Amino acid sequence: MSEKTIAFIGGGNMARSLIGGLVADGHPPAALRAAEPDAERREALISDYGIQGFEDNATAARGADAVILAVKPGELAGVARQLGGQIRDQQSLVISIAAGVRSPDIAEWLGGDVPVVRAMPNTPALIQTGATALFANPSVRPEQRDLAETTLRAAGMVVWLPEETQMDAVTALSGSGPAYFFLTMEAMQAAAERLGLDSDTARLLTLETALGAARMALEASEEPALLRRRVTSPGGTTAAALAELEGGDLAGLYERALRAAAGRAHELGDELGAQ
Repeated sequence: MSEKTIAFIGGGNMARSLIGGLVADGHPPAALRAAEPDAERREALISDYGIQGFEDNATAARGADAVILAVKPGELAGVARQLGGQIRDQQSLVISIAAGVRSPDIAEWLGGDVPVVRAMPNTPALIQTGATALFANPSVRPEQRDLAETTLRAAGMVVWLPEETQMDAVTALSGSGPAYFFLTMEAMQAAAERLGLDSDTARLLTLETALGAARMALEASEEPALLRRRVTSPGGTTAAALAELEGGDLAGLYERALRAAAGRAHELGDELGAQ
């Protein structure tokens, strides 16, 4: 594990998940820092993980190999402008996990030619089972790219995007995706209860079925479409259920949903970049 110094600007849930994952992977706590204005949250990070905690952003970022901007998207421009000169002098890598904010805007706020990796994690990162897409601007050196990947892998799997424009699709798919599955689970549980199951049983069977299906899909070499066909006997119960779902244009519904999310992500990028 690299012993690079990593500074987190913001100590919220996503920063906490990355810090916890890095410490669990063997990264020295002394090489991890967090700037967090909330004293209770800051002291919790220090107590739980043994890292260095600061109230001031500049102090936390001083001398860091990587500075992770883990603030709310609307706060990112102000933070980047505050730290820009220091980051340029240190030649630190900047990793942004702020949703919707594009790397050219981040680099501009930082003051110019700065290595920026934009990351789009999702909420399962909070339990180290996240899916994160990364995009590196042209200023990112190979060793900095490796550092970004190692850091984000502490919260789950990582993929690199060749074009930043693909980030809107990632936001629609994996960024917002957990909510789609939660809604599906909610609907399945409710339907099972109307069929006569008690709430606890319906919930447990729904969640374990979702977990099992996801694990099968991850561990199988076949595509989900083939797995679906294998468990669908002609004229059987699964076929009857799938006919209803397909008759309701489930595929079209998901496409429209993802297009709506991607469109809104693009709009948010325009709005945030105008700061």
